[in-house]
Amino acid sequence: MNVVILFLLLSGVAASILNGGAERVLPALLSGASDAVSNALRLSGTYLLWMGLLNIAKEAGLIRALSRLLSPVLKLLFPNAGNAKEAISLNLAANMLGMGNAATPYGLTAMRLLDESNPRPGVATNEMCVLLAINASCLELFPATLVGLRASFGSARPAAIMLPTLLSSLAATLAAVVLCLLCTRPCRSRS
Repeated sequence: MNVVILFLLLSGVAASILNGGAERVLPALLSGASDAVSNALRLSGTYLLWMGLLNIAKEAGLIRALSRLLSPVLKLLFPNAGNAKEAISLNLAANMLGMGNAATPYGLTAMRLLDESNPRPGVATNEMCVLLAINASCLELFPATLVGLRASFGSARPAAIMLPTLLSSLAATLAAVVLCLLCTRPCRSRS
């Protein structure tokens, strides 16, 4: 990924120089870096709030309750998840709350646990592929990060994106799950 970002940066600088805008490269880079730091600070409150609430929910047993509630779905999607079910539940809960960055550590933990019980370590199992597809499609019940970002930039209606986000992410997640189940069905019937 670093190679891709470096390529994009260098090609942008080269295009700017070729088009006679070399004097604007450094100010644009500095402005972009400053904006990145400002945005990170603006969003830190939102992230801290939701990550704290997620940890409180975990300690209070709400994640286990959510896991039990989602148990039929988790059994269908992750029949061989074993001890990775809690990490998968935390990952899905964080994604549903629109905290993709908070979901990442739980997703990585789930992948590590799934790989530990994998008969062929380092080769993706059906459960790993399904988890990756669900994370990529990212069902969001409440897009906390986007609402926080819109509020920090002074949007008059920061939550106006909730219904479109819910509908589009639901469609993407359903499509991802259906495709995964269709693609892994031959593998599941052999095992």
